[in-house]
Amino acid sequence: MALETLKDVDQIDGFKINRLKDEEGNCEIFGKDFISVDHDASMIAFLIQDGPVKEVGVNGCQIDTILKTCYIILGKLNYKMQCQENENAIIHLERAIECLAERKKNREARGVEGTSSI
Repeated sequence: MALETLKDVDQIDGFKINRLKDEEGNCEIFGKDFISVDHDASMIAFLIQDGPVKEVGVNGCQIDTILKTCYIILGKLNYKMQCQENENAIIHLERAIECLAERKKNREARGVEGTSSI
């Protein structure tokens, strides 16, 4: 049921979602995309960035993308079956996403974003 919430979502955080099975039933887990969904198997897979972007290029998604995916799924589930616990979890996901955005902003200001420098 949770993955049904992603059926109308084509991209998350700038990353296109790869549908694991095409019309013929062929399956390719990532191809050129870093997020893959198989609605039949209730499966979602993320290829995670390996190394600093400025040093190795973009080769996966960041943890932010996983959090944003959770936010989308939980938000849509909560729309259908609202409860306070879902609301609380959504608030905490929003805060986590904001914290990581602030970290990125601080790293950009110091000129170290995308590198292995601290």
